Amino acid sequence: MVFSSTVFIFIFLPAVLCIHFLLNEKFRNLFILLVSLFFYAWGEQLLVLLMICSICVNFITGNLISACQKKKKNKSAALFLFLGITINLLALFYYKYIHFIVEILSDIGINIQADLSHIILPIGISFFTFQSISYLIDVHRKTVKSQQNIINLGMYISLFPQLIAGPIVRYADINKEIENRTITTDLFSAGISRFIIGFAKKVIIANNAGMMADLIFNIPVGELSTSLTWLGVLCYTLQIYYDFSGYSDMAIGLGKMLGFNFKENFDHPYISTSIREFWRRWHISLSSWFRDYLYIPLGGNRKGIYRTYFNLVIVFFITGLWHGASWNFIIWGLFHGLFMIIEKLNTYKLPARLTILKRIYLLLVVMIGWVLFRAENMTYAWHFILKMFSFSSGSNNIPYLYLNSFVIIVIFSGIVFAMPIRKFIEAKLSIITGNKEWYKFVNHSFYLLVFIFSVIELAQTTYNPFIYFRF
Repeated sequence: MVFSSTVFIFIFLPAVLCIHFLLNEKFRNLFILLVSLFFYAWGEQLLVLLMICSICVNFITGNLISACQKKKKNKSAALFLFLGITINLLALFYYKYIHFIVEILSDIGINIQADLSHIILPIGISFFTFQSISYLIDVHRKTVKSQQNIINLGMYISLFPQLIAGPIVRYADINKEIENRTITTDLFSAGISRFIIGFAKKVIIANNAGMMADLIFNIPVGELSTSLTWLGVLCYTLQIYYDFSGYSDMAIGLGKMLGFNFKENFDHPYISTSIREFWRRWHISLSSWFRDYLYIPLGGNRKGIYRTYFNLVIVFFITGLWHGASWNFIIWGLFHGLFMIIEKLNTYKLPARLTILKRIYLLLVVMIGWVLFRAENMTYAWHFILKMFSFSSGSNNIPYLYLNSFVIIVIFSGIVFAMPIRKFIEAKLSIITGNKEWYKFVNHSFYLLVFIFSVIELAQTTYNPFIYFRF
């Protein structure tokens, strides 16, 4: 079940919200846990048992760590932390990387005769695994107290708004709201508005840009012209941003409707002037997770420049691997890591008046990186990138037939709204309307129209993938 589906929007969500409000507060966490497990089982069937096992393992481990610390048995606490992290990672590696590992072993001459066709990647396993690990580490660091109620911890790990595609919500950020939260009219209203914005991002921009990107990336490179490759990369650049940021907006909005305040996950990353800034704005929950739980524990930038470079390589290698069991993702991660290191060399500094060149540099690096991310294999990616700069014509121009006025408007809108223009428009609207009540009326009418248009757009298409589901 995806957020941008009629079943979720018109059946599941209204039912959940109605029952949630009618229930006594002391039963709400149990209810959210049950509906979250149902939500996950809807698409994953028996793999929901993996989620239940994760809840039990992390509940027991967290309390064992806490109990050892109370008895001043720090070595035992560290051992239980190690075991907890290991169990979480073993499950992740088994389901997500076993095929890739066997493939690598086969390439170096070690053939493993085993039928792995039954091993299916559970949706969202990378997200809830990282959430569980952050919980255990924070308990060990005494940032938070271990959760004594398995229902509360289970709800945190399985919370359906962010369960299958993030953002990665840390226990420390919402532990107080797990115990006690208040849903105000303003918070609920803000949640609806945020959900609608994410819904529109997904079905209007991401889906239409994605169809064009798929058309182009499914064509053999030899048949593509240089202009088509750039159109394909542009469309994929818009698709992946509006797909993932749209989902994050919907997750944040759903969280608000249930009384949770999730942190932002995107902050207009395409206006960045460096790769370092890009990663402060893109998938913020993941980049901050790696910073706090991997980069800083490795030593960060405190142990000399060469150790800093090494730490960056490790972080971006794992960043690539986190996104998928493929050399494409690993090379994509290292590609970004390379430019992080280059930027630390301070070789690309420009005067402030030439900031536009930095933005062009950033977009060029990111878009080339998206080719590595999107291509089915490295051979295709390499030839695709070469074609981008070959300035040649191609024999297949069919995608241009689909480039109608609506798609052009969608692409243009995607480019415009990748910049922080919405806040500017809202500020101007507030000034123009003057009266607060009139502003609310105009604002709510706008969101209603956007929602209706998005539903119409959804009803007209069967193309509705979520890119980050596989991560």
